[in-house]
Amino acid sequence: MISDNSFFLSGNRTGILLIHGLTGTPNEMRGIARSFHQAGYSVYGVQLAGHCGDIEDLVQTRWEDWYASVCEGAEKLKQHVDQLYVSGLSMGALLALKYASEHPVNGVISYSATFQYDGWSVPLWSKILAPIALPIVYHLNIGRHNTFDEAEPYGICNESLRARIVNAMNSGDSSEAGLPGNPWHSLYQLQRLSRNVRKNLHKITAPSLCLHAYNDDISHRRNSQIVYNQVSGLKQVIWLKNSYHMITIDNDRKQVIEESLSFIQKIDKKLTNSDTKSFAQSRELEQKLGHIA
Repeated sequence: MISDNSFFLSGNRTGILLIHGLTGTPNEMRGIARSFHQAGYSVYGVQLAGHCGDIEDLVQTRWEDWYASVCEGAEKLKQHVDQLYVSGLSMGALLALKYASEHPVNGVISYSATFQYDGWSVPLWSKILAPIALPIVYHLNIGRHNTFDEAEPYGICNESLRARIVNAMNSGDSSEAGLPGNPWHSLYQLQRLSRNVRKNLHKITAPSLCLHAYNDDISHRRNSQIVYNQVSGLKQVIWLKNSYHMITIDNDRKQVIEESLSFIQKIDKKLTNSDTKSFAQSRELEQKLGHIA
């Protein structure tokens, strides 16, 4: 049974939506959420559909279901804020970018954006076969409960932290640290999401911040370079030197928080009355269209 592990921290009228990664949990965002809240912001950490349960719960969902969770979380947060920032980790970064390509936001922050698993710890055979094999596996309904299990260093450079996370992943409680492996069928859904997001990156006009470990073991830094190259408007990319994939909890966590807060604070200062009014009008229009639908 899946419990709702989403969380909301009430602060000022600027909101930050946090989105976890594939097979992950809102817990991987709680640390930075507390720091954002201490800085005065309202924060909502969303739980994606199918997550925090077992493999069957996850493979019953598609990327569209995960995105629906993001949209629902954003609507809940909008009830408390006037300005909205969306951010996500790994696959969650793609969902944040997807949202920013379709909805008005003040800014979007992507942590370790992952269009594909192509980091140095991913086996070469997987990089070659996955694009071809996963669609076949999915459509023939083969290996529904099979997973691609993660391996050392599990996205974490800090060895003591890594040991605690691995122990939690193997405890059987996926709501704590997520599943220990990625189901084949869910990886196919990530492929579908990746294609959709990449073709719509140019629609993102809100300011964008990309943070990525230079030596990411799971997703090569080229993933964030793709985002930086294709989004419109103000943009920045920052390479982190002392972490692997899970940058929100690894050694560079403090820098991740500082860079994120600096990004938001700079945008807040640049916002004019007309900018704020325009965003409010866009939200009002969305609400009206929702009532009509």
